[in-house]
Amino acid sequence: MSVTAPAGFRAAGVTAGLKPSGKPDVALVVNDGPLDAAAAVYTSNRCKAHPVLWSERASADGHVGAVVLNSGGANCFTGPEGFQTTHATAELVGELTGCGAGDVVVCSTGLIGVQFSRERLLAGVRAAHAQLDAEGGSVAATAIMTTDTVPKQAVARKTGFTVGGMAKGAGMLAPGLATMLVVVTTDAVAEPADLDRALRAATRTTFDRVDSDGCTSTNDTVVLLASGASGVTPPAAELDAAVHEVCAQLARMLVADAEGAEHDIAVEVVGAASEADAVEVGRSVARNNLFKAAVFGRDPNWGRVLAAVGTTSAAFDPQELDVTLNGVPVCVGGAPGADPAAVDLAPREVRVLIDLHAGTQEATVWTNDLTHAYVHENSAYST
Repeated sequence: MSVTAPAGFRAAGVTAGLKPSGKPDVALVVNDGPLDAAAAVYTSNRCKAHPVLWSERASADGHVGAVVLNSGGANCFTGPEGFQTTHATAELVGELTGCGAGDVVVCSTGLIGVQFSRERLLAGVRAAHAQLDAEGGSVAATAIMTTDTVPKQAVARKTGFTVGGMAKGAGMLAPGLATMLVVVTTDAVAEPADLDRALRAATRTTFDRVDSDGCTSTNDTVVLLASGASGVTPPAAELDAAVHEVCAQLARMLVADAEGAEHDIAVEVVGAASEADAVEVGRSVARNNLFKAAVFGRDPNWGRVLAAVGTTSAAFDPQELDVTLNGVPVCVGGAPGADPAAVDLAPREVRVLIDLHAGTQEATVWTNDLTHAYVHENSAYST
């Protein structure tokens, strides 16, 4: 049920003809209240798509009544006509739902620089509105897919309230979120400031720690809506934990569905002088194509891990570094440890543990291996 698991939400997904494949491509999520509290975070890319520019303003006051999403086109670098399409979409959703265009978040995903049919999109919005249903979360999650192979949904049921979510994304995953659209909902009673705190804390250690290929999208959007329909006001810690749980589940699903990936790789950095150091080291390894290619080839080449660590500004002594691959300590104190032949890289999940021996802070960054299929998928994406 994803976004419709919490009370007070309806959703729908329809086929509007934006995708040549004829698959579903327009989704609508509506908050029926009684509250319309919201918070959102967006891409850090300076080249932002028209829907992002619109939605940043729409969500700035902490109130959102509906989220409309389309796949089949990013509506980015599409000139004045593209912005008019975004505006018209928000106007129509606002008219149909009664919340007003200024309280509508618009999301798009697909190719950059390609105009799609405004008429088809608006017709799709009308069709989605007509099909809104309290059980419509799954079809909405399907309608936002692009190169995704599966819809991504998560639910956390807590005492008296529920958090649900859906996401799309299967590559071009890097901080500034990822090439992702995410809608998270809750029936908890919460103020916009509560949601903003919970969402930013969650994205910082989930979506912002997913780094598939170092590429940052122009359309990233993560929005959190609260209907208040449960009548329950959870303690801040409980709300934060529930939002984090859903975001963490969705983030792992993004990595697991990364285009052509055969391994999900957790780069865990411990013993860092600061969390920033731990993140920097983890991200350096996660973005190292030589290491990622080695994992694809099931080659436990731990020297590539150390080479990536050495490119950072983190505090550490190279002669004290430890590296463990899937439980095997292949490097101890900057020198060879156990026989790398003992490392089994056949399982889907690979865990890299790096101990900097420079402090007490830690962080984990998730990535995936670099495969032939990934290169093929992204070499032929627009054709």
